[in-house]
Amino acid sequence: MAQELPTAPVRVDAWIWSVRLAKTRSAAGTACRAGHVRVNGERAKPAQLVRPGDEVRVRQEGRERIVIVQKTVAKRVGAPVAAECLIDNSPPPPPRELLAVPVRDRGAGRPTKRDRRDIERLRGF
Repeated sequence: MAQELPTAPVRVDAWIWSVRLAKTRSAAGTACRAGHVRVNGERAKPAQLVRPGDEVRVRQEGRERIVIVQKTVAKRVGAPVAAECLIDNSPPPPPRELLAVPVRDRGAGRPTKRDRRDIERLRGF
């Protein structure tokens, strides 16, 4: 029986990028600095360390991803390996119909006040 070695803590921005929650490492760092990343309920800076068992919440594209760290990885890994490094507890994404943006006819001119209010109501403002 091989014993599993405890995994070393890793920077949260590197881990988010490694498990493919962010497209680039700089985007992960920017999300941390903007306050879109929380580790165990606390706002995370890019250099904060994560360990197995930590809960990481990443807010991106109008949705929140909630994941539990299973393994720490510092280098970007393939999608099948990345899936083993986390447990995804995120709510399902909203249906595409709700994300649809109304299209105005070309040449229709500037939206009226009524149009603007309808657009804002659709977007949820």
